[in-house]
Amino acid sequence: MKNRTAIALILLMITACSQPGEKANDVITISNPPEEGFNTESSDKEAILWADAVMQAMGGRKNWDQLHYVSWNFFGARDLVWDKQTGRVRIDFPRDSSIFLVNINTMDGKVWRKGQEITNPDSLKKYVERAKGIWINDAYWLVMPFKLKDSGVTLKYIGESTMINGKAAQVLELTFKGVGNTPQNKYEVFIDPTDSLVKQWAYYKEADQDSASAIWPWDNYKNYNGLLLSADRSDNKGPKNVKVFEELPDKVFEDFQLPVLE
Repeated sequence: MKNRTAIALILLMITACSQPGEKANDVITISNPPEEGFNTESSDKEAILWADAVMQAMGGRKNWDQLHYVSWNFFGARDLVWDKQTGRVRIDFPRDSSIFLVNINTMDGKVWRKGQEITNPDSLKKYVERAKGIWINDAYWLVMPFKLKDSGVTLKYIGESTMINGKAAQVLELTFKGVGNTPQNKYEVFIDPTDSLVKQWAYYKEADQDSASAIWPWDNYKNYNGLLLSADRSDNKGPKNVKVFEELPDKVFEDFQLPVLE
């Protein structure tokens, strides 16, 4: 419980230095600053400290910010390649040969469906928006622990609990405002206090539900160029075949014919 003890000591120091009524925005975080729009005011201090501990345990903010290319398969249904530095995304659906080449920042792109390229502007806009929605969902299943202090997120510290595997955990609650495909959702993340890694997450379709709609493991971490990512999980769900690259040719995001990724 070394990490739990260390965080408790930090909290004690913050509390000792704080005035009554101070909010979480009085916590100064240098190593893992929140994204613009993170709800610092309504988030709990201890939840923020645990989020920072998770970021550090998974490789640190610097490595996360420097991540360039990552590819993965989602639930066996589609393959994605993400250029984190520019926002370019490639999504391939092998079953129907659909291909989306989009930039989630500029919302530009091109789409191949049913043997031909989509050229109608209205249809293309619809499919580009669909591609961004797919990316939002699929990327969250891969990198959620790095996004605990994202824009629109409010973090609450729920306390100590037990995971399905019987191990102890520190639990954070994530709620959302004005972001993502389904801002009415709520998540609980279960952090193993022995290594500060997320090991389980619970999904609530509606934030006011009394019980979770689903609970999944977040396990089988591996090191990818200095970052710990969870894939090929014990329940056989979520991201598979994860790869991280420092360089990829532009045609990955420009040509419908996918080159071999090495």
